[in-house]
Amino acid sequence: MNQIEVRIMGQSYLLASPDDGEDALREAVARVDAAMCSIRDAGKVKARERIAVLAALNLAYDLIQRESAPAPTPAPTAMADGDPERAAHLIRRLDQALAGDGLLL
Repeated sequence: MNQIEVRIMGQSYLLASPDDGEDALREAVARVDAAMCSIRDAGKVKARERIAVLAALNLAYDLIQRESAPAPTPAPTAMADGDPERAAHLIRRLDQALAGDGLLL
């Protein structure tokens, strides 16, 4: 466990960091600092504690939005073996589905 010194909204903090997690912790600090400075710079909230709570709520809301967003559909992949039988079978199935509109190939 390492200790790192960081600054959030101009105030210094000494934080404990796992040996392999310093980069992630520094990224988290940068995000919190940016969120808090943005709220402070908007000028409507002055108290550091209120700014911290609003920043935490904004970051948590963003995280929940990302987690609840539907997962992107994976891109179709080419057939690894170029299996002609499988391709022919799929074409036949498509032809059957499109029978009223004409053949696919």
